[in-house]
Amino acid sequence: MTETTKTHVILLACGSFNPITKGHIQMFERARDYLHKTGRFIVIGGIVSPVHDSYGKTGLVSSRHRLTMCQLAVQSSDWIRVDPWECYQDTWQTTCSVLEHHRDLMKRVTGCILSNVNTPSITPVIGQPQNESSQTIYQNNNNVSNKPTAAKILGKVGESLSRICCVRPPMERFTFVDENANLGTVMRYEEIELRILLLCGSDLLESFCIPGLWNEADMEVIVGEFGIVVVPRDGADPDRIMNHSSILRKYKNNILVVKDDSNHPMSVVSSTKSRLALQHGDGHVVDYLCQPVIDYILKSQLYINTSG
Repeated sequence: MTETTKTHVILLACGSFNPITKGHIQMFERARDYLHKTGRFIVIGGIVSPVHDSYGKTGLVSSRHRLTMCQLAVQSSDWIRVDPWECYQDTWQTTCSVLEHHRDLMKRVTGCILSNVNTPSITPVIGQPQNESSQTIYQNNNNVSNKPTAAKILGKVGESLSRICCVRPPMERFTFVDENANLGTVMRYEEIELRILLLCGSDLLESFCIPGLWNEADMEVIVGEFGIVVVPRDGADPDRIMNHSSILRKYKNNILVVKDDSNHPMSVVSSTKSRLALQHGDGHVVDYLCQPVIDYILKSQLYINTSG
């Protein structure tokens, strides 16, 4: 397959990121490496989307802190960024709503051909903090008759993006946009197939099998219209997990399981272990969290005196 015929993918990870760990970052890297090895996909970006404060999880620190920690964790990445849309909403958003938001955003500002999308979404496209102005974030000055072809796009250095919420070195070949960007002249991808895939660990996949935990209509959209990339964690077997859910079995072809080193050292790293290590003064926390995140946690005195 040529690069113009491969499916272009944006990986979206939703979660508490309380705090974000090296395991979360490695999950993106492992998923990208695996998708590229299949020969069917090109991953053009990754999005970290921290959950809203009203999610209500015990010990969940303010989104202000979690966004900052996520930004610090990806500051050296040239393809993973942090998106604050969830945190800027009035209340908690479902995973389905977050996926729909990014799908609508891509359709609106890039003119992408998005695959496996059958129904329009009513999810708001743009979310801003309450204290920001309501000025238009997106501007598209492209002349329709002068659209670049896919081949030109693939060979063009991405336009610089402003209004970023984290440090993002310029990418060599691709770029994608989100509500952090003031686009100016928009690059368009009319001739490129793009998919937004939910990136998760096998623990989240397993939660789909818990009766009543997920809305079944949401599950149908998440797995049926978008698709999932699953990175195995803690020795869990995603294939066994999928056999316990009729919806997962129905859309098994939309679930991509990363096949790499099943004993990857990051597969056992978790936010829970990181918080416990911080509370107990365990030096192994350096194995779980990157140093800028550790420094921020210590400076802000997060997790140290909590049991969450």
